[in-house]
Amino acid sequence: MQPVTYDPIGVIHSAYTQLEGMPIQPAGAAGVQGWIEVDPRYEEGLRDLDGFSHVILLYHFHQSSGYQLTVKPFMDKTPRGLFSTRAPRRPNPIGLSIVRLLGVKGCRLEIENVDILDGTPLLDIKPYAPVFDRVDGVRSGWLTPLQDDVQDTRSDDRFIE
Repeated sequence: MQPVTYDPIGVIHSAYTQLEGMPIQPAGAAGVQGWIEVDPRYEEGLRDLDGFSHVILLYHFHQSSGYQLTVKPFMDKTPRGLFSTRAPRRPNPIGLSIVRLLGVKGCRLEIENVDILDGTPLLDIKPYAPVFDRVDGVRSGWLTPLQDDVQDTRSDDRFIE
């Protein structure tokens, strides 16, 4: 396979300057505000985005290196297959968060429910559209009995090299 490379379109800013103690998902970051600086080359692409209440952010886990195919996820003590988790150390360290969009001013996006490390390179922004993105009748595998814990679970050093 041929290598794939991406150039960030911006930078995500948040109150989290270190990995330890961060929320592990937006559900655990309710009310936490941040902002995105989009490269001015892409400002025209932000047109009409302010009509959406939420956006999907795809970003590079820039503090992550290496990976293991079996990990102990933050919410569990049982080793799990990497691809059944959202662990940040992955063959392609790409993160995904759905955050609330508070506003767009020029190249700056104000966002809320931010669970992302300050300075994270942003790869893409997509509008969240329930008609496309919401799925009914889902199963959550091993997470099912633990899903109420996500709001209080914080990251620790298990994925830091």
